Amino acid sequence: MVLYAAYGSNLDAARMGFRCPHSPARGTGWLVGWRLTFAGESHGWDGALATVVETPDNPSSAVFIALYELANEDEAALDEWEIDLYRKARVRVQTLEGEQLAWLYVLDAHEGGLPSASYLGIVSEAALAAGAPDDYVHDLRSRPCRSVSG
Repeated sequence: MVLYAAYGSNLDAARMGFRCPHSPARGTGWLVGWRLTFAGESHGWDGALATVVETPDNPSSAVFIALYELANEDEAALDEWEIDLYRKARVRVQTLEGEQLAWLYVLDAHEGGLPSASYLGIVSEAALAAGAPDDYVHDLRSRPCRSVSG
């Protein structure tokens, strides 16, 4: 098994339990020297999608992460959800137990565009459910977004 670092809607343990039922949560941590952003507006169902980018010019920025011990069959299932738009990247996650090596998905699209209000709500609720600090959740909820009429 390998460690998977979830940062967007996959922070939600219920979502991960559905997508990856054989993969237990292994705690939370921070992806230091990275920031959460949105990209690929034309790929999303109603706006840009969550991704992470390195910030060498701002090493104090960080993304809240939930770690999962990913079983092989669950990795294959998760790839079905993510691999069309995302690529895998290896990262170092800072936890209370020390640095952990993990992998995550990075959107393979240009940064920019706004997430929909509904998607941003899903991401912020997932962060709240995973135990992200209040200021992190507040920052997510305060981001610009687009409303989708229909």
